[in-house]
Amino acid sequence: MRLLKQFLAVAAVAFVGGQAVAAVDGNPLLTFVLGLAAAVLAPVVYAWVVRRTERRAPAEVAVEGAGAAVGRGMLIGVGMFLFVIVNIAFLGGYRVDGYGSAAGALGLVGFMAAAAVTEELLFRGVLFRIVEERVGTWVALSLTGLVFGLSHLANPHASLWGAIAIAFEAGGMLAAAYAATRTLWVPIGLHFGWNFAQAGIFGSEVSGNGDTKGLLDGATSGPALVSGGDFGPEASLYAVGAGVALTVAFMWLARRRGHLVGRRRPVRSAATTTLAQ
Repeated sequence: MRLLKQFLAVAAVAFVGGQAVAAVDGNPLLTFVLGLAAAVLAPVVYAWVVRRTERRAPAEVAVEGAGAAVGRGMLIGVGMFLFVIVNIAFLGGYRVDGYGSAAGALGLVGFMAAAAVTEELLFRGVLFRIVEERVGTWVALSLTGLVFGLSHLANPHASLWGAIAIAFEAGGMLAAAYAATRTLWVPIGLHFGWNFAQAGIFGSEVSGNGDTKGLLDGATSGPALVSGGDFGPEASLYAVGAGVALTVAFMWLARRRGHLVGRRRPVRSAATTTLAQ
């Protein structure tokens, strides 16, 4: 029940924010403002509903240290995409045709911030965290990663391979980032940095959502397994490889820090134990 309440509360903010951004489509300044408003409001709602349903302080969205954690995540996300796009360009799969739109990039800051915050609260803050309590870190990472990937099938240029790629490179990686740090701010920053680098800087498609207007007027071409095709660079084998490598690194760090959760075993009653003996 608490999973449903928390999921619906954050989903409501995501829906209202998405509708507001859609209503001002074509106005980068309003998109920026409304997107940031949704990004700020969503953690507040999440913290409130966690306090109500779990009777605890939501340490995973604590304000203290949030800025530094988001910054670290952003550096990882931007660096990861830079690695991917340089390798794609090296094989002739990405080119820059000129400058894009600074105003468009500004609007993408708000849009991507809202998407990163609400998706991380929903998929890692609610779904992964609560499922992990029941089945352990590894199983929860696999299950919620798959759900995260499949959720992208509704996008305009989605493909089954693109959804599978997202499941491996993002669904697993972002859950592992949370497991390693036990804060949602790092995966939020990573998610935003990756998405904004794709669209806001290099002007490529994000998860099959169509053309974007970033700082650069970029275009991908060539074999889909290299460039990602219509889905965007996230469907590139380079992105999958980079995401899996970071997943392994984060899970190693989680294990070293003692953050891995084992599968909960059913409690056996005294009478059952006596009969078993």
